[in-house]
Amino acid sequence: MPPTVAIMSPGDMGHAVASVLREGGLRVVTRLHGRSARTRALAAGAGVEEVADDAALVREADLLLSILVPAQAMALAERVAEAVRASAADLLYVECNAIAPQTTRRIGEVVEAAGARFVDAGIIGPPPKPGASATRFYASGKDAGAFARLCDFGLDVRVVGERPGDASALKMCYAALTKGTTALMTELAVAAERLGVSAALRAEFALSQPAMLERMHRAVPEMVPKAHRWVGEMAEIARTFRACGLTPLTFEGAAEIYALVAGSSLGGTSPEDWRREARRFEDVVARLARDQPPDG
Repeated sequence: MPPTVAIMSPGDMGHAVASVLREGGLRVVTRLHGRSARTRALAAGAGVEEVADDAALVREADLLLSILVPAQAMALAERVAEAVRASAADLLYVECNAIAPQTTRRIGEVVEAAGARFVDAGIIGPPPKPGASATRFYASGKDAGAFARLCDFGLDVRVVGERPGDASALKMCYAALTKGTTALMTELAVAAERLGVSAALRAEFALSQPAMLERMHRAVPEMVPKAHRWVGEMAEIARTFRACGLTPLTFEGAAEIYALVAGSSLGGTSPEDWRREARRFEDVVARLARDQPPDG
């Protein structure tokens, strides 16, 4: 029998994953208590069924995919663990959030102590779409093969090992480059705007760094509605690097840049509203430079 998959929560990434699985023929469930009207609309649009409580969630689902902002990952794991312990449900808990390996392993301990099985997963790529997708789920843990069966229903799952934490480590190192670079681009562009050299800098980039300039023009505007989520992800990368004996300061700084964006007049815009307007790189940078005047 095809598995039933629970997704917590069906937000930007979660509802897209649900759409792929629904297209693949699976039943997808969630619990929406306390969620926003936007999340409820995304869930409905993806064909996700709402269940009444956590007990029903773990009883009806074979797998649960945790897809949240990093700060909420442990709280969800504890909630689900309590429900599993009370019902003795046979659940495979897949931790898909952008969190440090050590955080992932602690979540795995909580989930497994309650009697559930655990898989560490890291998502690389944009929200997936039915059919060909550029989104990959890297998975590790002794039960990663069970999660990889969702390849038959539309997901691209790639097992990287049996140790929980390996998939999260891969995700942290990858996002350190992609999202770390976007933070650097944003900071230097705002600095150039405040210093009055934006036009000259862009002209030089066009001559000597055309590929990087093109990436800046794309990545910085695309980042704005996601900045609030990336603050926590940068903090998790900083924790990951600190645990390796490397400086966390690079990504603590990146977290500050994303907090600056999230707190600006552009912050708080939903991805849907943001995409409805053409947002030019120059306009975004100018607004950020005006909104956050330098101290002194």
